[in-house]
Amino acid sequence: MNTLRIIISVITLIALAAIIVQTDLSALEQSLSRISWVAIIACLGLVQVQIIVSALRWRFTSQRLGHHIGLPMAIREYYVASFLNQTLPGGVTGDAIRAWRMRGDEPGAWRQPAKAVLFERLSGQIVFFGLALIGLAVWPFVTTSSFGQDTNHYVWVGVALSAIALIVVLLVKRKGAVIGTFSEELLEVFLRRRAWLFQAVTSIAILASYVGVFFIAATATGSDLPWTACLTIIPFCLVAMLIPTGFGGWGTREAAAMALWPMLGASAVDGLAASITYGWLSLAGAAPGIVFLAAAAFRKRPSHA
Repeated sequence: MNTLRIIISVITLIALAAIIVQTDLSALEQSLSRISWVAIIACLGLVQVQIIVSALRWRFTSQRLGHHIGLPMAIREYYVASFLNQTLPGGVTGDAIRAWRMRGDEPGAWRQPAKAVLFERLSGQIVFFGLALIGLAVWPFVTTSSFGQDTNHYVWVGVALSAIALIVVLLVKRKGAVIGTFSEELLEVFLRRRAWLFQAVTSIAILASYVGVFFIAATATGSDLPWTACLTIIPFCLVAMLIPTGFGGWGTREAAAMALWPMLGASAVDGLAASITYGWLSLAGAAPGIVFLAAAAFRKRPSHA
């Protein structure tokens, strides 16, 4: 595992601890104590929907690349990957392990599973960034925030989106030949034979579950957010989780929530409480992954006479 990634992940957690220490801990504790069992059950249920539909999307993507994965195996492996993504440095280690676990025995047999995982995650990220861009566009029309007061926030969001676009352009130019070799597979995975419809429906359902968990967590911890938060500040918190640092988005997600919550009239502490609640509920929802890992390890353990 990349040592630099581990160091960055640890630094991110230290930064999160510093944020929490400098926060009004009594107000944070009060917000966290508000969550009800109804909200917990609803969030855990949505996490199951999120993982199972993601497994269906991965299975479909893999089949389009010529590799069949049984539905029970796809669901099991996605639970494992989801749990590892949230507990190992970098936030994408679980996906790498998912591809590795699906490799065949012949030379180069890791390539197809790796492409399936890459394309499946790309499908979700396209929808994530799409919603973030929509939220940015409609913000002045669906909120009562003064545009003048939020100018600095728009500037920083615009800079971030411009940086992302620049990185994508540079990568496309630099890796043009590689992308060219994937062109047929990309068409098969995303466009041909109504693949776009399946990818769009599943990715939108998955994104809706992410947003739903975050919104329920925010409401349960006392954030009085309007429904427009699902189009504006919550998508940006979710996009912050895609930065490959930390453990499962911890740190970047909380920093984003504390910066964005005041834009809709809520407090930074409420944003922190909502993000922490979202984080532990997502981890708890993916907990079956550790059970599947333990069961696999037990099966492989050599028996002794």
